[in-house]
Amino acid sequence: MNEHRRPALSRRAFLAGALASSALPAVAEAPAVSLRPRLRPLKTARASGLDRMLREAGVSGQVVFAVADAKTGEVLEGRRTQVPLAPASVTKAITALYALDVLGPQHRFVTEVLAAGEVTDGVLEGDLVLVGGCDPTLDTRALAALAAQLKEAGLREVRGRFLVYENALRPLRSIDPGQPDHVGYSPAVSGLALNYNRVHFEWKRAEARTYKVTMDARTAGYRPEVTVARMTVVDRSLPVYTYEDGGTHDQWTVARGALGAEGARWLPVRRPGLYAGEVFATLTRAHGIVLKTPALIEALPEGARLGAVESPALREILHGMLKYSNNLTAEMVGQAATRVRAGRPHTLAASARQMNLWAMETLGMESPAFVDHSGLGSASRVSPQDMVRALAAAHGDARLRPLLKPVTMRDDQGRPVKDHAVKVQAKTGTLNFVSGLAGYITAPGGREMVFAIFSADEDIRATITRANRERPQGARPWASRARRLQRRLLTRWGTVLLPEAAALKN
Repeated sequence: MNEHRRPALSRRAFLAGALASSALPAVAEAPAVSLRPRLRPLKTARASGLDRMLREAGVSGQVVFAVADAKTGEVLEGRRTQVPLAPASVTKAITALYALDVLGPQHRFVTEVLAAGEVTDGVLEGDLVLVGGCDPTLDTRALAALAAQLKEAGLREVRGRFLVYENALRPLRSIDPGQPDHVGYSPAVSGLALNYNRVHFEWKRAEARTYKVTMDARTAGYRPEVTVARMTVVDRSLPVYTYEDGGTHDQWTVARGALGAEGARWLPVRRPGLYAGEVFATLTRAHGIVLKTPALIEALPEGARLGAVESPALREILHGMLKYSNNLTAEMVGQAATRVRAGRPHTLAASARQMNLWAMETLGMESPAFVDHSGLGSASRVSPQDMVRALAAAHGDARLRPLLKPVTMRDDQGRPVKDHAVKVQAKTGTLNFVSGLAGYITAPGGREMVFAIFSADEDIRATITRANRERPQGARPWASRARRLQRRLLTRWGTVLLPEAAALKN
């Protein structure tokens, strides 16, 4: 891991331009008494219109929200603004701010190969070590480039062991063990990840009821097959997939009755270090360098660097994380920030606690309760008021908003409206019967606002079994209703609140 970084932003610098009013905490230190702004009383007509909108939305469970002036933090409208709900992937917006502040936007993660021994005439009389540096974007192409560097360095033979170090982050078998085994969005986490810790499973009917199956680490131009993840087709209809710990490998089965003529799916990897190690050994073999079976180590030995590959700059990584809502990226960059701030965390929850403390110190949040960095863990809680405080604090720094996705505004029939007068950049969040949206609004008159909308039906969520969490009955229609309400609220805030903007300017 590259430990060279720019100093973390001071709290004063991070909140520059966002602390012009007493709606946000003082610069030097957190105030002893919260300076939370009072919610403006709604005019009767506006309040009744809002009530009607919420009734017509048909979103069961709780709906809480707040919208505030981006410059002052003054809450303009809200409902149950202090009630915390699960933010889902909206969490990633806070994770992005945390990583940017602690690591710096130009930080790059480094994956390297060390020679733990002397290299003489191309022969290493010692061990070769593949060292993970917390790069969530490492793919097979990057490992191929690393293998080529060994050839270019003149290495021909390794007489010692082939070791893999993934302990820059404590290895975890799954982001959220409560998710079904086969979902690709909850893979293992460690300091070494390859292809987002997913393996490509592909099948094709050969003859009669037999199938040819492959498990590989494919990226553009490369398809190395692996044995650390194995698949067996079995005669059953359900469950579609089963997983067992095979000791040295991930053992999967798939139901023959669920397979068509051909298809493919990405499955999560539970042994990321061994997965990357096996693929790297395959790639070095193409250059005539034969490595032994990879073995994991807990402590990093000293050695000379033979090759290294860098990730893109952190800012670019975070843009992709927010665009595609990648859970593994969020957990790795969040833990990497905690590693610099407070040492290697033992659990995702421990790392999230450090992020909570940072958010209170730096963003003025009062009671954030994130349990991870991705939002996949449904125990996370944050209130709309806390979220808009964070977004208002980050507004003056202008680091987060350019990384967020534009939200497509729609008409009453749900049709996209091109060049809509209301501009929104935000982060979505979705779990089963949980929907969140938080970000920035620019109204037609130029007024800038921050908002957070959270909806959740915890009663229904409590009835969903682990096996049914991928596609539970009723989840999609509920999410559609929640998203429709979000769009209506955004349109309301970009238009109904607009006259007040003129009053503020005057």
